[in-house]
Order: sequence, then C-alpha cells, then structure tokens
Amino acid sequence: MNFPLPEFIVVSAANPWTYVLFGVIGFAFGFTLEMSGFGDSRKLAAQFYFTELTVLKVMFTAIVTAMVLLFGAVGLGILNFSQVWVNPTYLWSGILGGLIMGVGFIVGGFCPTTSLASASTGKIDGMLFMLGGFVGAFLFGETERYFTNWYNNAGYYGRVTLDQVFNLPIGVVVLLVVLMALFMFWGAEQLERIIGKKDLSHEPKLRIAGAGTLFVLALAIVFIGSPSLEEKYDKLTFTRTETIPQLNADPIVNTQTYSADEMLANRLVFIAPAEAFKAKYNQAMNPVYLDVRSEADYNLYHIEDAVNVPVNHLGEIVPVLLSEPPANTVFILMSNDEIAAVQAWKTLVASGVSNVYILEGGVNNWIAFFGADDKALQPAPNPAPDQLAYIFPAALGNRYDSCDPNPIEYEDLEFEAKIQLQLKRDKSGGGCG
Repeated sequence: MNFPLPEFIVVSAANPWTYVLFGVIGFAFGFTLEMSGFGDSRKLAAQFYFTELTVLKVMFTAIVTAMVLLFGAVGLGILNFSQVWVNPTYLWSGILGGLIMGVGFIVGGFCPTTSLASASTGKIDGMLFMLGGFVGAFLFGETERYFTNWYNNAGYYGRVTLDQVFNLPIGVVVLLVVLMALFMFWGAEQLERIIGKKDLSHEPKLRIAGAGTLFVLALAIVFIGSPSLEEKYDKLTFTRTETIPQLNADPIVNTQTYSADEMLANRLVFIAPAEAFKAKYNQAMNPVYLDVRSEADYNLYHIEDAVNVPVNHLGEIVPVLLSEPPANTVFILMSNDEIAAVQAWKTLVASGVSNVYILEGGVNNWIAFFGADDKALQPAPNPAPDQLAYIFPAALGNRYDSCDPNPIEYEDLEFEAKIQLQLKRDKSGGGCG
C-alpha cells in the first residue's frame, strides 16, 4: 500500500531533491530491517520453529502502527482513503504465490526484501538468495504466457478491504486488527518462553505502554469514524487552467480553483455531445462512457461502447475506477438528461475518482445532435424529468445510426473543449518487508 505523492512524482525529473527524499526513505527502511535482525537468516527461519518470533512482532507492529495512523488521518479528514493505492486481490494466484514464497522463506531463510538487506551487509547467504530471486523472476517472465489467463483472472476481486469483506465500519475493523495483533504479541512471547526457552524478564516495559497506546488510538478511531461522501464532497477543490488568446502577444494563462458545487454551477464539467464523440478518436485520451440509467432505458437506446452502471450501483465499481484505468482515462457520465448523471458525478468525485465529466443534456441531447435525421425516433410528448424524450420502435440498444456516428461525416465538429486531464498517481506494488 502506497501513499500518493503526486507532487514529488510529477517533478522528479526536474527536482533532484525528490531522489534525495526517496533515498533517505529507502536507507531508513533498510536500516530498520538490519537493526531488527532481519538480515540474519537464522533469526528469520527461527520464527517457523516458534523459538524466535521477532519477525512476526516487528512486522505486525509496523502494520498496526501504519494502520492506526492512516485511518486516524482518514477520520480527521486529513487523508482520503480512496486516494491510497491498495493492491488488487487475485485470490488463487495469491494463495499459490504465498505457498511458494513460504516454502522458499523456510528453506532459504529470507524473503526478497530481507535478502537485499542481508546482501548489503556482505552476507553470502543473502547474496545467493538474492541471485536465486533474480533467476526465479527470469523464469517466471519466460513462462508467464503459458498461464497468464489463470494468473490474471482466477479469483480476481479488484480493490478489496476488510471493511468491505465483513461489512463493518472501518473503525471497528481497525480495533479488531489491533486486538488480534496484541493477542499475537502475547502469544508469540509465550511460545518463545515455552519452546525457545527464552528469558523474557529483561524485555523492555515500554512495549506494554506501546500496546496500550495502540489500543487507545484504535478505540478513538471507532468513535471518530470516517468522513461521509457528503463531507468529502464539501471539501473538494478543482484547479482549472484557462488560456486567453491575445492579439500580437503571448496568451494569458489563468489558473483558478473551484469548489465542486462551483464546477457544477459554472458548467465546467458538462461536455457537449461533440466533445464526448471526439474524445473517442483522441489518441491522448482513453474515454470510458458510463451510462447511469436503468437497464430498461439502456436496452432501448445507448451510445456505442457505453457501459451500463445504474446510479444506485455506482459505489460498487468505485474501487475498479480507482485502480484499473491508465492516467489518461476520462469518465463520461450520461443519463437521460442530467439529473442522475450529476448525482453520479458527485459520488465519483467524492470517492476520489479523477477526470469525471457529464454529457451535457444527456442521451436526449445526444440524440437531438446526432439523430435529428433518424425517422425511426419520434419525440415523446411531455417527457418527465430524466426520462427519454423519444419514442423507440424497438429496444435496439446501440444499433441505431446515431449510437455510433460516422467519424468522417462529423470530422469538422466545433465545440468548447472542457476536458482537462488531471494527472493520476503511480501504481506500485507492496512487499513483504
């Protein structure tokens, strides 16, 4: 799990201090591993024999400390958890990979990262383990094509967190995980005392104070809770850049910050049908058309390539929208007019999804623009708000001509461009420590 650091990532090529910061973080991480004894394969392997469980205690201390601080920041509104990268869940390949790594850990005495820490201090076993890791990675890369479908699809659940799995508030999950960790700390010491014959009388008393502090902080998170989507929405700000051409002079570039409601009021997120259509053929963009209408309306008529996600089910796909698309993806929402699409826009932007826009006037406006000559579509008398304004002879879905306009026929469309791509964070994987 990584915190987004877009400011550092974006300027990394021009600002050498970025690399200094990353270097300091890397050094601190390696130093901590070595000081914890993670460079000693005997100490690492001893955990599987229940004689030395320092690895378990250090790792769980890091996990629960980071978790408490993270969700404490979320509860206080300092951090948006939707903006934190969470590795997608691949259940079956994850289980198999965990078994392979576990066996390698027991036999070799290292995991990949601890072997690097060991090798950096000159230990030969760490160097050999690291070399074995490179060989294994090479063999995986050469054979992955034979099982790529299973590897990428079997048991894929996307971005899944414990609060979703158990349908519990985040604060309750944090408290339960902390209690589980504290029980494991106590149990680990009992195993070390009984099996490892370890004298625990000299263990620092500070660990008890640390355990109490973690419990109190976890309990505080339960009472603080997490900000609602409405609270997140109210705190949102957007930066827009406007270029004003000047006669015989350089254009003036203005940058202005808007709240979410101001973006809607100024119609800065409403894009004309022409721009939504042209986005499909813009190589700099990857448009994703999200039709938030009911399935019945979608089956009657929908734009080519539009994906039907009724507005009341939109929250279910937010994790996918956050984790899967590339940085140049633009989400274009559409309803029959604009009512449901505006509701969907509020949900997505409050959840941290970037580059979200609304089709101006909805599907009705699209038909009016591209299907004016379609004799099969007749205007409906007095349509209700957010209802289709046309009568359809049959539920043909995307088989009407106006669903997929001819790009040659509409090559010279003019429109006011509203789409401004926001750079997304990099997606990086985690490790075992």
